[in-house]
Amino acid sequence: MTRTLTLLGATGSIGASTLDLVRRNPDDWRVEALTANCSSRELAALAVEFDAKLAVVGDESCLPDLREALCGTGIEAAGGPRALCEAAARPVDLTVAAIVGCAGLGPVMAAIERGGTVALANKEALVSAGEVMTAAVTKHGATLLPTDSEHNAIFQCLAGNSLDDVARITLTASGGPLRTWSKDQLAKATPAQAVAHPNWSMGAKISVDSATMMNKGLEFIEAHHLFPVGLDRLRIVVHPQSVIHSMVEYRDRSTLAQLGPSDMRVPIASCLAWPARMDTPLEPLDLAAIGELTFFAPDEVRFPATRLAREAIEGGAGAPAVLNAANEVAVAAFLAGQIGFSRITAVVEDTMSRHHAAAPGNLDDVLALDAEARAHAGEILENFALV
Repeated sequence: MTRTLTLLGATGSIGASTLDLVRRNPDDWRVEALTANCSSRELAALAVEFDAKLAVVGDESCLPDLREALCGTGIEAAGGPRALCEAAARPVDLTVAAIVGCAGLGPVMAAIERGGTVALANKEALVSAGEVMTAAVTKHGATLLPTDSEHNAIFQCLAGNSLDDVARITLTASGGPLRTWSKDQLAKATPAQAVAHPNWSMGAKISVDSATMMNKGLEFIEAHHLFPVGLDRLRIVVHPQSVIHSMVEYRDRSTLAQLGPSDMRVPIASCLAWPARMDTPLEPLDLAAIGELTFFAPDEVRFPATRLAREAIEGGAGAPAVLNAANEVAVAAFLAGQIGFSRITAVVEDTMSRHHAAAPGNLDDVLALDAEARAHAGEILENFALV
């Protein structure tokens, strides 16, 4: 049976992996809409390839190029934040939400308010606007399918079970490329070293987040909203091989773990086929070749990001949104060579200590809080030395 699909963020890594699976199963899917921030020519080519009805660029200045590239194809072109939300609100069987950053909040909310099924790959939706988003999911009867490998693993391990029976949920972390470095070495880490992830192929920002362990901190916040078992039943363990993607322990002390290759097509396939399964082009997992699986407790002295994430949840109100905004500003500064690696979490912690905001009541409050926190983080950056 052919199903309809809208892909928000078609030209990013999640978008590319999603379309690879769709391309391999052309009879199963009909693409309704594709979006990108700009990348007009690439977006147009994808829209033509997948016979989409609509292509949208978030940056409206890129719309003329998109229209030119789609001239004569019969594919509708649109641009700007409102057009993104209108694309997300179109009635389809599945909306894949993979727009990076707070630019994705409005489209995610539009898809949720339609009451549809949303494969969520936008971290900011639950980190910055967790209570707002989850309230909207309940109100509109939407279904969220987690696309992050860790949350998708938990989702799979929970299938057919009750949260009341969960004793503990464990998110696994690779530890990133700098896992064994000393504090002195970390202070001198370069952007090239920080983005050289040993297991996953990711963009620069998320790769730096993995190196600082902030990515796991953000996922911890997401898990708190997706699987509300309480902070005392959530934990993180470092697992360098990235074979076990997360685990759920039940009150009878049985632990279920989801294992798989370090490839985002695995969790994306889980969402595309849900509640069934589908083929992927990946090789079977060869545990004998892997040889061993190891686990370590997080070191929150060298990598304080997970502590900051936990404190953000405990602080409540707007603290998670402040943490996320400050981290984005700090990572951008690091990648631009403006601050040292260890200063990333220092900027975040300083911003959180100075910024005490009320809990956002709606999406506009979240975006206003995000802007304020970014401004404060920018002011703090001016006082930081390079190292």
